[in-house]
Amino acid sequence: MSTTRTTGSAGVKREGWGSLRKLPSGRWQARYPAPNGETYPARTEDDKPLTFLTKTDARTWLASMHSTIARGEWEPPSAGAARRRAEAAAEKARSIRFTEYANQWIATIRTEPKKNGKRRALGTVRSYKGKIDGYLVPEFGDLPVREVDIERIRTLTARLDSIPSPLNPKSKFNGVTRPVLTVLMMILRQAARDGLIPAAPAVSLPRQEAVIKNDNAGLDDDVATPQQVEALYDATPKQLAIMVLLAAWCQLRRAECLGLQRRDIQWLDDGGAILHVRRQLSANTGDYSNELKSEAGKRSLAVPKVMLERLKSHLCDHVGPDAKAPLVPTNARGSVPLSNTRWGYVWMDSRDAVAGLPPRFRFHDLRHAGLTIFAQEGATLAELMRRGGHSDIRVVLRYQHATMARDRELADRMSDRIEARMRRAEAGIEPAGAGDESPLDGDGHLSGKEGIGNQEVLP
Repeated sequence: MSTTRTTGSAGVKREGWGSLRKLPSGRWQARYPAPNGETYPARTEDDKPLTFLTKTDARTWLASMHSTIARGEWEPPSAGAARRRAEAAAEKARSIRFTEYANQWIATIRTEPKKNGKRRALGTVRSYKGKIDGYLVPEFGDLPVREVDIERIRTLTARLDSIPSPLNPKSKFNGVTRPVLTVLMMILRQAARDGLIPAAPAVSLPRQEAVIKNDNAGLDDDVATPQQVEALYDATPKQLAIMVLLAAWCQLRRAECLGLQRRDIQWLDDGGAILHVRRQLSANTGDYSNELKSEAGKRSLAVPKVMLERLKSHLCDHVGPDAKAPLVPTNARGSVPLSNTRWGYVWMDSRDAVAGLPPRFRFHDLRHAGLTIFAQEGATLAELMRRGGHSDIRVVLRYQHATMARDRELADRMSDRIEARMRRAEAGIEPAGAGDESPLDGDGHLSGKEGIGNQEVLP
């Protein structure tokens, strides 16, 4: 007994489930009732119309659709097509090559703001791009991103570690491995957020070693003394020696020193001077940049008296007369500022010529020395932040030990004076309440006159 019934509509034949219709073209169309109450014609997986050459083919398709519905696996044709397209796109994305994805990442960070809402500096993006093109693409190239695993990263790390330092071939720290791996991990973490990989490989970046290597060293063991600063000044070519004083006594960063121009020095009527920090020299582009490390980097500083005369001589002998003449030019009175790279070579020669400096003493450590002395003179954390151009108070907390050392020194001196007074009072030399002068001054502090002649005045 046949299960096919012909309905009133021409060419439409009802099956036991669904219906078939012969089209004018001679092909067959199948329709079926869906669980959602709608009737659907046969569609391809990408949601295109599907017809059949023979009636048997159409019946076979209807039977397979009936089984799909019975298993609870049916979904509307448009929804199924969208899901498959998304899965195909995801699979294609997961197969994206490293070079292609790295370039996409660079294009994104060039315009996408950071967490603080600011866009990355052009020099920063160029630096990232240079590390990708110079080290990462030659290593990974057309390798799918999902195949960049921990073993391949270890191989890359070994190759990077074997590169000699461009500034000091004898150094075991080349300044390449850590920044390159940092960029790589930024890319891989973004790939994880994009769903290309389950998670970024657990890679430990090489630790940036501190200047002090001895665990028993004191907090001030990496601080240059004023005598060592003078020795560094004398060891540096006269045309460039002002760099040492700017870093130590004005507490400037290297790029800030190189970014100074004649117009940034404001001379006062009393012979003093104000230094205005408004730009820096980019190590990546070699150009001036008005984007300092932070907004706090734009600041005005009093130039210490200890370097005023030498600053005047430097301006007279080595700096061009124009307002925009670089304070540290490549050539005497030139218009081109000294580059970061060239200063690096000069600094190494000057540092090696001075005995007694901490191991691997950096030019930046001169700034630390100056800020430490500034703190010892009683500067508050807020004053240290302004002087150093810091925007994060956590950075200047390292100088708190200097202020605490000064606080302890004053507390000990006060304690010694009190004990001396008490001993004299007990011996009857100075009975309590006797004497023409009170031991306290008008502000309630211990009198500075008492005991001055018997005590060493500390510097």
